[in-house]
Formats: sequence, C-alpha cells, structure tokens
Amino acid sequence: MDHKTIALLLAQTDLFRDLDDGDRLAVVGRMRRVQFETNQMIFSRGDPGREIYLVLDGRIRLSVLSAEGRELSFAHAGPGQLFGEIATLDGGERTAGATAIGPVSAMSLPQKALIELIENHPKVAKAAIRFLCQRLRDTDHKLEAIALHRIEVRLARLMLSAIKLQGAVPKNGEVRLDLGLSQSEVGLLIGASRPKVNLALTALEDMGAITRSGAAYVCDIEVLGSVADMDTA
Repeated sequence: MDHKTIALLLAQTDLFRDLDDGDRLAVVGRMRRVQFETNQMIFSRGDPGREIYLVLDGRIRLSVLSAEGRELSFAHAGPGQLFGEIATLDGGERTAGATAIGPVSAMSLPQKALIELIENHPKVAKAAIRFLCQRLRDTDHKLEAIALHRIEVRLARLMLSAIKLQGAVPKNGEVRLDLGLSQSEVGLLIGASRPKVNLALTALEDMGAITRSGAAYVCDIEVLGSVADMDTA
C-alpha cells in the first residue's frame, strides 16, 4: 500500500480528517509499517502509550481483564481505523490491551510525532478533544446497553452495525453477513458468554431475524431492526 492510499485512510479518521492532503502525507512519512501475528499481544493494559496505530489489513481486539481474570472486549479495530489513541494522547498508561485476532498489517506513529501535530495544528488539537469526548459518550452508551438490554437486542445491534460497516446492499430485504468472529469473540463484544450468544442466535432464528448459513448468517433487515429497537430487558 503506497503513501497516498494510506493518507486517504487517515482522511477517514477523526483525528486526521481536518488536515490537508500534504499534511497527511507528512504524517504518513513519519509512520512505520508493522506486522502482527495471530493472537500476538501488541500492548497490555498499564503499558506506556508510545505509539498510535492505523490498521491496514486484519483486525485488532481491544479488551480488559475483569477481577476474575475474564477477558472483556469492548471494541475491535479494522482496516482504516486507529487504535491506541488514549494513552498516546495523554502520555499515560494503556487503558486496555490490544491483541491481533488474525494476521495484521498496520502503520504506527510515535507519540512525539503526534504531540507535535497537536501543538502545530489547531484543527488536530480540536479533533483530539472531540475524539476523547466521543469516546466517553460511546463508553456510556455501551455500559447502558449491557445493563438494560437483553442479549438478543445487543446481538441484533452488533449485526446491524457490521452490515452497515460492510456496506452490504439488501436483496429482497435480506443480507448475507459473515462476521468473521467466533461466538466467543461475539460474546466479548456484547458482554455475554459463548453459551448465551448461542442461545441468543437461536432466539433470533426463532423470530425470523436470521438464518444460519454455515459460518455466515442471512439477515432479515426489517425483523433484525425490530429486535434491535426493543427497549429494555
């Protein structure tokens, strides 16, 4: 992937979209390519935040460990997405761990380069503030969803988000969805155990929202949307 293509990916991120093309190319020039293997831990919670990463290919799981030692995943970072921003922005410790789900290709930007960008570009500084505020809002919404909504509602919303991200076009009201995640991975994303995810999938099937097709799902957009709109448990 050449520098111009990577700069286009940066243009889609909250932190760097307000830079002009030349400045984004300068950012890319200060980045280095990194590769991660399946299940490789990129950083752990508590590590110093020295770099911010842009995913080119593959997927990263962001997670924390509960007091009981259970891994709780709150987000994934895929192609075109940044991760590792929080600690890199404030110079503190990592608030979560990052693990490669499969082979991952990414670009890393040193903290020093990021801080220089913030100091020299007011638009980047404002974008950093917006990013941090939005992260707080997203966290509040996810905690509310886990506390108030049934598992099948959370699962339906996850599926609809994945469909939107993939840009799939419904045919006769249906879309084929391949999450590319195990039931355990899905459970980590919605705050549920693997057996409960399996029960929720069965419930969605019974409601006519999905049909299992091997490792993929055929989703009825209207029914899935109705489930996602259910209010509380």
